[in-house]
Amino acid sequence: MITTGTYFQNDPERPLVYGEIEVDDRKRQRLRGEEMKQGVLAESVIVGFCGTDNELMHMGQRGELGKKFPEGRNRLVNGHEGVVWVPSENRFAIVLIRGGDSYDPTRYTEDETYFEYGCDQADGLFSDCNYYNPDMLLPIPDGYVKDGKMDLEAAKKLTFCDPFACMLFQRERMEDLGVAHLFRVEMAKHHCSEEEAREYAKNEVFKRTVIFGMGTTGMFIGDLIRQKYPDAKILFVARSDANSPKAVFAKEVAKADYLCTDGMSKEETAAAIQEAIGGRATTFIGTSGTSLECEIAFKYGVLGNNGLYNSFSLGPVVSFDTMPFGFQNHLVFSSINFREAHMREAIGLLLKSRYNEIVELIDRDEFAQDPMGAYANKIYCKGAPMKTAVIWNEKYINK
Repeated sequence: MITTGTYFQNDPERPLVYGEIEVDDRKRQRLRGEEMKQGVLAESVIVGFCGTDNELMHMGQRGELGKKFPEGRNRLVNGHEGVVWVPSENRFAIVLIRGGDSYDPTRYTEDETYFEYGCDQADGLFSDCNYYNPDMLLPIPDGYVKDGKMDLEAAKKLTFCDPFACMLFQRERMEDLGVAHLFRVEMAKHHCSEEEAREYAKNEVFKRTVIFGMGTTGMFIGDLIRQKYPDAKILFVARSDANSPKAVFAKEVAKADYLCTDGMSKEETAAAIQEAIGGRATTFIGTSGTSLECEIAFKYGVLGNNGLYNSFSLGPVVSFDTMPFGFQNHLVFSSINFREAHMREAIGLLLKSRYNEIVELIDRDEFAQDPMGAYANKIYCKGAPMKTAVIWNEKYINK
């Protein structure tokens, strides 16, 4: 089928293009053991821009996208955050992005495969229409659609389903690994059973949590930790002014503290963090995209003994001195993506949230006229909104 949208290609001058494209209906598998299914045609309604889109564009400039293209294609239709309309089923849906021949696409093994709509080996949402595995079109709860149109503010919230589901997985992962890491210490401390010790450990993981970096993912994980652990001490650390709109918003939704480190040395940053949280961190979460986060945690001692270091920044090299690392018993890990259960939970939580307040819209015609210019000057530039989205098909949106 010929449609219109944006796509990435390997080209140093034009890695991102808007124009006519051909999309096709390929059989795809949601999970290992399930049958390959033909796709269902869906129309894009609203689509959010993600940092991954920007990184894919730069990969195209460097000629590194070959493995990301769908088989037999020399381009990738991007877009993995948003709402679609399914004409054959007369409903709106959220696309579950990741599937494949694997038991758990979040952590596939060497003999398993995966794909991601809009990111890896499968076309995504930045087109008028596309085909998706019918089992990967997740329903939206009742109450947000009237006369065949979706409420705009609800649609804005749902552009966050992918990163919010990722953060639900991150919280789960920190719980799973953190409890295994700490429960024997808690069992010895409290002279209790293993079951009781695991509950103690779960709270100990987030007792003093530092979130280094102020993007949406950091904001979301802070919010989700607060929802489940009301007594946790949570500190956002970033360079933005403490009175900036995004800092104020993050503090409000996560009921957290905030530290502006602009102009501070590394030593001053480390000291200020420990003063703000009342000691060394039990968990340090790196979301800044810079190597500074691991330096502050390890070299400058912000992460305490038996502490967790979770990095889901893409790009920085994490390094540490093995001598203190071994004796301080740090647990270092990194994990990205989510399972379907996380996506379903994210849909419900987001619809009850305030996250529509941080989404700004770009006009589709403006974006289509110069997509690379829009990326550079509006969507990913300094001072850009925390989230930008585009209404792809206005007939399905109730403004």
